[in-house]
Amino acid sequence: MSDDQSPLAISLFSEILTIDQLLRNRLARVLPKGMELSHFSVLNKLAGLGEERTPAQLAKSFHVTRGAMTNTLNKLEVAGYIHVRPDWDDARRKLVALSPAGKRARETALAAVAPVVSSFVGELGREKLRGVLPVLRDLRLRLESDV
Repeated sequence: MSDDQSPLAISLFSEILTIDQLLRNRLARVLPKGMELSHFSVLNKLAGLGEERTPAQLAKSFHVTRGAMTNTLNKLEVAGYIHVRPDWDDARRKLVALSPAGKRARETALAAVAPVVSSFVGELGREKLRGVLPVLRDLRLRLESDV
């Protein structure tokens, strides 16, 4: 990276990291009692997929360690939000599915999060957000390919 690009890159990543922290804090405050952002993220992912996933697949999609994902999944299972079962084709693996209680918990969390997210969309404007999304997506894809 050339010296004249360095301040721009540092500013960009500084803004992204600050936004990440502020958004996480804001969302954590409105999530239902006892639900962490990681819990909501996994419930949301499983609902969007509509099918079972292995803990390893979930860990990879969230860019976390298997141990971190196992910790999150254990908490979700204790809460009754997911079902974990053996993979009948490969006894070494487990499969994770969203339970009916998990679907309800996700819907409750979405209802709490939606006004926060909608307020940002309203304040910034849809066109401005549409313009920045491709840049952020490209940046994410480049960062994922470096892993």
